[in-house]
Amino acid sequence: MARYKGPKDKLSRREGFDLFGKGGKLTRLNIPPGVHGQRRARPSSQYGKQLREKQKVKRLYGVLERQFANYMKEALGDKGNTADSLFRRLETRLDNVVYRLGFAATRPQARQMVSHKHILVDGKKLNIPSYQLSEGQTVVLSAGTANIPKVKELLEKKDVTIPTWLERRATAGKVVRLPSREDVTEPIEEQDIIEFYSR
Repeated sequence: MARYKGPKDKLSRREGFDLFGKGGKLTRLNIPPGVHGQRRARPSSQYGKQLREKQKVKRLYGVLERQFANYMKEALGDKGNTADSLFRRLETRLDNVVYRLGFAATRPQARQMVSHKHILVDGKKLNIPSYQLSEGQTVVLSAGTANIPKVKELLEKKDVTIPTWLERRATAGKVVRLPSREDVTEPIEEQDIIEFYSR
């Protein structure tokens, strides 16, 4: 199971966006990484702009190049809106659903919870972060997971915003409908990604 293990701050600084939910812990967000980061950047080409947008979304959801390219290939082959199809695949990943339900503070934390078998899908333990959930499936924290201090703290939060395509009651969540592009709140220019893979 491949995943990125390098410095996360560097990726957020490269994209100019807090990819991993570090908030105040993330310093120098507006300065690109590297020894020449503070120098004035050259204007980006159209290709460069498309590449950066693709990299941002790929890193935001914690998928590697081949997997993201496969999602995009499937989305381009589907009938209907390509952006809806792409984000439906990304949003219904099990690790992302755990994050969206507020069971984890960040997607990497959600991925770890899934990998460590803290999550049950329709009553069965699953440790595959990329597992695609369908409408009507339930996601529940396993017994004892709710007592983990960080998880307990998150469950007690009152100001958690759960997306409309999900439903949560205590330690259980349900996919009430499949998400679309409009359900993604992060600033993403999906047309740049589509054009990048349509070349």
